Amino acid sequence: MSSVAADLPESHWLCVHGLSSLSSLEYEIDNFDRLPDSILIVIFNRIGDVKVLGRCCVVCRRFQALVPLVDNVVVRVDCVISDDPSLSSSSSSSSAISGSISADKTRGVFSHFARFVFGGIVRPFYALGQILSVPSKRVSSANSASSSSSSEVSHHSPTEVLKNFKEIRRLRIELPAGELGVDEGVLLKWKADFGSTLDSCVILGAASVLSSKSANANPAHDLCVGEDNGCIPESFYMNGGLKLRVVWTISSLIAASARHFLLQPIISDHETLEFLDLIDADGQGVLTMDKWQLQDLRVRPVSASGSSQRTLVPALSMRLWYAPLLEIPGGLVLKGATLVAIRPSEESQKEVVGGCSVGEPLDLSWVSNALEEPYRTAAKMLVKRRTYCLEMNSF
Repeated sequence: MSSVAADLPESHWLCVHGLSSLSSLEYEIDNFDRLPDSILIVIFNRIGDVKVLGRCCVVCRRFQALVPLVDNVVVRVDCVISDDPSLSSSSSSSSAISGSISADKTRGVFSHFARFVFGGIVRPFYALGQILSVPSKRVSSANSASSSSSSEVSHHSPTEVLKNFKEIRRLRIELPAGELGVDEGVLLKWKADFGSTLDSCVILGAASVLSSKSANANPAHDLCVGEDNGCIPESFYMNGGLKLRVVWTISSLIAASARHFLLQPIISDHETLEFLDLIDADGQGVLTMDKWQLQDLRVRPVSASGSSQRTLVPALSMRLWYAPLLEIPGGLVLKGATLVAIRPSEESQKEVVGGCSVGEPLDLSWVSNALEEPYRTAAKMLVKRRTYCLEMNSF
């Protein structure tokens, strides 16, 4: 290189030397610094997960300043811990269900379902003074001494984790599991919409889910099909089928109202919030709130159900549809398929009086739209069958 440079004119040598210095300088520049803040916020919104955003905060001061400005956040709750461990079962649930649900069939919603715990935040996350300004709360086990690994884990409620996010518009909180323990093979899914109280709830259940091949091979299949005339058979009332559906319905409503009650501090802390989903990893239940429902909660305080940690469920009107066997897309057959559509009694009366003229069918699209496929198709099939109406008092 020295011999070549010696043969070049002085002006050309300076040019080559300048390019070489420029290249080395480019390698030292972090190209990420060239991105405007607006682009970085878009990237952080795509990330969503609050743990990953927490790790981004410790990268640099710029990230630490921008992360609280994201408007799309996902919080995955690691565990749910009761504020009062001595309350293994709730008096409110026992009075509502009259002993129909045993303690081993629940996962905490019927006990003092009082606090979500966001755990698994290890030492690198401790540097987040901006995001986690509230002191951490240690959670120790009553049955075993604290181990060295547990001493490195800090547990925070979602309220604490989200405290310094100032621009959240969309929030999704995911529980580790559904609250309702059901027997193996049983299908139970629900979706509830809330404002300051319950607006609507759709529940789909089935005694079992079979493949089309196994269902057709079972001799009982032809018997069920032969007895299916669109009405609920007498055996449904005699063998405990109706009682089981009532248990599913009340259990789902209690789980939904318990989730709703716990969301109050988060909603009050984040006035920019427009959409909120509270789901579980099992896909069992979904609680949703849109912009207007969130505003309704801010304006009208929540009524608690007695001393329990859940929202008071108003008097309800329910529509029930049933099919002994229901074949749905995907090669699945629902045995004892049951669909329940629930709305407050006051809203149902308004719907009947002012919603349609005599002889005009009610708009039940909200029922099927509450579920994802293939269960949405199941709901569309069930609402075409005979409708049974029920009433339930507030609890």
